[in-house]
Order: sequence, then C-alpha cells, then structure tokens
Amino acid sequence: MTVQELPGAGAPHRVTPPPAWRPRMEAAPLLPDPEPYRVLGTPAAEELDPALMRRYYAELVRGRRYNAQATALTRQGRLAVYPSTVGQEAAEIAAALVLEEQDWLFPSYRDTLAAVARGLDPVQALTLLRGDWHTGYDPREHRIAPLCTPLATQLPHAVGLAHAARLRGDEVVALAMVGDGGTSEGDFHEALNFAAVWQAPVVFLVQNNGFAISVPLAKQTAAPTLAHKAVGYGMPGRLVDGNDVAAMHEVLTEAVKRARTGGGPTLIEAVTYRMEAHTNADDATRYRTDAEVEAWKAHDPVQLLERELTARGILDEEGIREARDAAEAMAADLRERMNADPVTDPMDLFAHVYAEQTDRLREQAAMLRAELEAEGE
Repeated sequence: MTVQELPGAGAPHRVTPPPAWRPRMEAAPLLPDPEPYRVLGTPAAEELDPALMRRYYAELVRGRRYNAQATALTRQGRLAVYPSTVGQEAAEIAAALVLEEQDWLFPSYRDTLAAVARGLDPVQALTLLRGDWHTGYDPREHRIAPLCTPLATQLPHAVGLAHAARLRGDEVVALAMVGDGGTSEGDFHEALNFAAVWQAPVVFLVQNNGFAISVPLAKQTAAPTLAHKAVGYGMPGRLVDGNDVAAMHEVLTEAVKRARTGGGPTLIEAVTYRMEAHTNADDATRYRTDAEVEAWKAHDPVQLLERELTARGILDEEGIREARDAAEAMAADLRERMNADPVTDPMDLFAHVYAEQTDRLREQAAMLRAELEAEGE
C-alpha cells in the first residue's frame, strides 16, 4: 500500500484499503490443534459411555470382518474390485453413527463400510463394485448418496443438498467423506468455498490414510495439515486421531451439532492409515515398506478400543466373543448371498438414458437385441 501526501498537510496519509480487504473473522479460533485430538489412553477416557463404546466395539469387529470377506470375494471373482478400509474402521463407523435418521451421508468409493454401518444391506453396498449398472440401493430411502468413484465430486452435491434443506427449514446435516487425494481436486475447493459462504450445514470428513493410491501426502500439499485448509475458507478445522473411535465420535458429534444449529460447516482431518493395498489391483510394496505398515498395526483401531475397554472393565471375554460371533454370522450371510449370480439384462443399458429414447438409441438397442437373439439361436 503506497503512502500519499495530502495537499497542504504536513503528515503523510495512508490510503485506506477497501472494505473487502478486511478479514471476515479472526483466524485463530479456526485453527486445528497442533496434534491430533485423542481420547483413548488419556484422562478423557474416564468419561467414556460404556454402552456406546460396547456398541462401537461390536461395529468395529463387524467392520473388520466385512473388509476381510469383501476382499476374499474379489479373489473369488465375485467382486470386480474392492477398496479395503482395514485400519480405517473407526473413522468409517463413527461417520455413520453420529448422524440422525434425516441426515445424509455422501460416501466415496472406499466408504462402503460407512454405508453398512448406517444400516445399508452389505450386499447392496457391494452391488456397484461387482459390476452391476446401478448403485444397488435407493439413495433417498437410506439417505446415502451413491458411492462416488470420481474423486471429490460428491462434495459439491453434499453442499447443494444441505443448502437446499436449510432453505426449506429442514434440520438436515450432510456428512461428506473424502480421502486425502480428493483434497487436491477442484471440487474440494468449490465445495468448501460455497459451504462456508452459504453457511451450509455440512461436515467434511477427510480420511488421511497416507497415500492417494501411491502418492504420499507430502507430494500433494505443503500445508501443515489438511485441517489447516479450513482456515482459508472461513470454517473451523479439526485434526483428530482417525484410529481413536472415541475421539472420532466426539469431534464428529460436535461438528454435526454445530452444523444443525446454524454454525456452518467444519473440516475434519482424521489421521489414519490404509493397512492394505489401494484395491486388489494395486501392489503397495512398490511405494511403501513393510516396516511402515507394521508400525501402524500397533495403532490398530480395533485393538486400541479393545485394550481400553477391557482395562476399564467395560468389556469382558464374553462381550468380545459375542462381537466376533455376530461378525462371523454377517460374513457367512454375505458370502452366501454374493455367491448367487446377479440377474442382468443387457437391454437395461438403454432403459434409463433418456425419458424418451432417441432414434440413435433405438437403433443401437435394435442392433444389440438382434445380436442377442442370434447368439441364442
């Protein structure tokens, strides 16, 4: 800013910046903690709700078994692909359990476990990943948007739905999930910018699992943390241990409450780790060491909670056995139902493209029908 001399004045006059230059708010309250927030293993764990933590433990055990069974289904040819969330179960399940019935979950392709934890049939959650043409469930019925394969495109959708709900006076919160790789997409910027300007009731949950396929976080961003990005948009950023399910529950609950009561959006970075490969088509040994994976296994979310609860007398051997038996029953049911071949009709390719088929589409449909009839003969 230049300094100008006013005519006839003995003192310099500093040009006043335009009002738009001035900060909208103080930045300090928006900054995340310097270290990820934790509950397990700290004095805060003395306040744990026993019933809630036992429920979380059962869900974590079931989630781990669900991941193992889905991965096995890919090896058997029953799934085309499966992005495992082994090691990320705490963030996945907390994202689902903090929402109320009227709220919406916007998952990425890796968040099938969050959808299952919200009540979706495990087979329906895997329908898209077995190669079917539709998402496998009714999004409106379950308040779960379709699993999103393009990175971060679900985030603007979440903002739009949440903003529309607020305009209608509905107490709806949208929780949008994305990976660390998705934060490098333009959709991430657009969604956070609009959400903050509109004060939309949205919670953005970034699961920072270390790698965007094979690209480590340090090669994506020079920001201190992903949670720091929130400040640039004018919303709070929270940094939390993504393997600590009690911490995830607390931070997400606060963010959802803030959004529902008119406080606007929050960006949460859950620091976690993808224990397994990006998908069954990925060779993770090409970009990370076994020693790194082993180090993170010591911070396994299932074991963290189990140790805390057993030490405090909240969980006993019978409770552990019940959780594992329930998980095995779920896996057996999933295995049996996924072993049935889906009934598909190639002509469905033309059924939902346009409300009224175009001439070109009718020609293509007739061509395929003739080929199918010829094969049948």
